[in-house]
Amino acid sequence: MQTRERQDGVGLSRRVLAVASLVAGAVLVVATLVFAARHVGALLIGLVGLAMVAAGAWWVITEELPRRAIGVAGAAVGGVLVVVAGLNATPVADRPVLRLGAVAAMFLVMVVCGRAALVRDLHERDARSPSQVAPPQHPVLLCNPWSGGGKVDRFGLVELAEELGVEVVMLDHGLDLEVLARDAVARGADCLGMAGGDGSQALVASIAVEHGLPFVVVSAGTRNHFALDLGIDRDDPRLSLHAFRDGIERRIDFATVGDRLFVNNVSLGIYATIVQQEGYRDAKVDTTKVALPEMLGRAQEPFDLQFTEPDGSEVDGAYLIQVSNNPYVLGATLDASQRRRLDTGTLGVVAITASTGAEAASVVAMSALGQRRRSRHWHEFTTERFEVRSRSGRAFVGVDGEALELDTPLAFEIHPRGLRLLVPNGNLTAAERRKARDVSIGDLVAIARGVDPLEARNQ
Repeated sequence: MQTRERQDGVGLSRRVLAVASLVAGAVLVVATLVFAARHVGALLIGLVGLAMVAAGAWWVITEELPRRAIGVAGAAVGGVLVVVAGLNATPVADRPVLRLGAVAAMFLVMVVCGRAALVRDLHERDARSPSQVAPPQHPVLLCNPWSGGGKVDRFGLVELAEELGVEVVMLDHGLDLEVLARDAVARGADCLGMAGGDGSQALVASIAVEHGLPFVVVSAGTRNHFALDLGIDRDDPRLSLHAFRDGIERRIDFATVGDRLFVNNVSLGIYATIVQQEGYRDAKVDTTKVALPEMLGRAQEPFDLQFTEPDGSEVDGAYLIQVSNNPYVLGATLDASQRRRLDTGTLGVVAITASTGAEAASVVAMSALGQRRRSRHWHEFTTERFEVRSRSGRAFVGVDGEALELDTPLAFEIHPRGLRLLVPNGNLTAAERRKARDVSIGDLVAIARGVDPLEARNQ
């Protein structure tokens, strides 16, 4: 049996887990169809309620009084309809708690067994990897002392880095981070690290890529989305510092807009315009409340943004475009707005062209049915290259949170496995766990048949 399992690449336990996940998923599909057939009226009422909530919310953020007040009232009525629909669909006599508990149990079995089947021996993942490398001889860590409310000082990163033999360069008022990084390379740095937020990580990473050096991510920013999607501990940035001494090499994708590297995403349209407003950094909520009605009100023209979809369709006037280094997870899931992988070799593109309350309501209603991609106002796809145009020749953009104004057309491109990282021991296992959240039916079927889908793709 052991010989057979090695040859197939799939053990009996993984095959059983895959079958259990597939069976649980099938039960959920049947239960959903039966529920929908029995409660068509309640579902329709719920969809109407969701549409009213979306349309009302649109008026709240895009209109002034008194239409804003009407939007609040409409959203409230819609919320009541959603609650009523939920109560009608689960009467007390049907034991809703028991039914919901059974559905939750099936969902848990499907997800847990699916993930367990897709993840190979996690404890041996790092040990199998041929990417253990000799520690750098002259590593340099650049630190932003203000980032994350002073995490560099709070976690004693300077002292720990120096104990590990890492040269520390502090960013100070009047100093340029790019100049500091290039000076470090000129002095012979053979590895660069950055303790700061995502914008700083992208800048220093671009210089590491330019000179063919490994890069260390130290999560000393406020949100650290890049570190989150890498599977790096965001709560204790000290753990990342050990990558300088005992690092495992990991290669991931990076993306560019023009000649500017980004590690997370680039936004155009609403968000990119709002962050350009004077006073946004000091009063984000108040600035947004004032700016949204001005940009999305009835009298406003659509944004001067155009692009072409992979099927050749032309899109004009998108109110929001987001281009990401690998696609984000969208939809009803615990890791929504995260990336499960950073090595797919594709950009993720999402754009919205809804410009009225009715159009926004239709997008929300179709999303509730899991059909958002069928909406003509929702555009979502992956691609290796992408271009955004404007008739004016300029566009506001937010590049990893940094507000800029750039010439158009904007050319986006993914660079597969172009960023060489040094990560702490165990990070490759964390990356495998994130990938395993993509529970693919095709992969599960392959495992149930005794074929390892990961090995099959690499052949």
